[in-house]
Amino acid sequence: MDKTQQDELKKAAGIEAAKLVENGMIAGLGTGSTVRFLVDELGRRTQEEGLEFTGVTTSRRTQEQAESYGIKIVDIDEVDHVDVTIDGADEVDKDFNGIKGGGAALLWEKIVATNSKKIVWIVDESKIVDTIGKFPLPVEVIPFGAGHVIKRFEDRGYKPVLRLTEDGKPVRTDENNYVVDLHMDCIDHPQDLAEDLINTVGVVEHGLFLNMVDTVIVGDPHGPRVMTNSNK
Repeated sequence: MDKTQQDELKKAAGIEAAKLVENGMIAGLGTGSTVRFLVDELGRRTQEEGLEFTGVTTSRRTQEQAESYGIKIVDIDEVDHVDVTIDGADEVDKDFNGIKGGGAALLWEKIVATNSKKIVWIVDESKIVDTIGKFPLPVEVIPFGAGHVIKRFEDRGYKPVLRLTEDGKPVRTDENNYVVDLHMDCIDHPQDLAEDLINTVGVVEHGLFLNMVDTVIVGDPHGPRVMTNSNK
């Protein structure tokens, strides 16, 4: 699948998901290439249809995009709940376990998600996998002592790589932390891995989102299709 085809599928999923946002809602707006299409559609509805809702974003770049359309954005601590959060995902398996954080926003994404009544992911069909892990698993770590955390990951066989910018400097999250990507290829026991990572001193958050999502909207060449998590 070339990028043009992939973008069309992402756009279709984003437009479909935008229908879930109604007047008066508090909506979590995720981060990433698919979410950009979602925000474009919500911006169109705001400007052309008079849609009025409050957004909570998972990154500063999504906030800037949304505000450029006149969408009201507030801080997560200014609301007591989020009605629905719509976000992307880097991989999703048949058990609705996912990897997120390719855009380095995993900490904010998980905070918004855990305060949401409903979680929806929008993806193109290439993100649906049998077993997660082919996409490198992002882990957010504080800069102080990051080298020791990476060494610990190496000793555990997690194949860690510090994420760098094009000019060779560490990528910084919106909280000014580093991102370490684990190149594990296949994660057979995601719950055990999640426990191990979050209990590692220096780790702020990991990109494993396990059985959290309610609905996945998949951009399909035959039209968006919906996967519903029956365990939620």
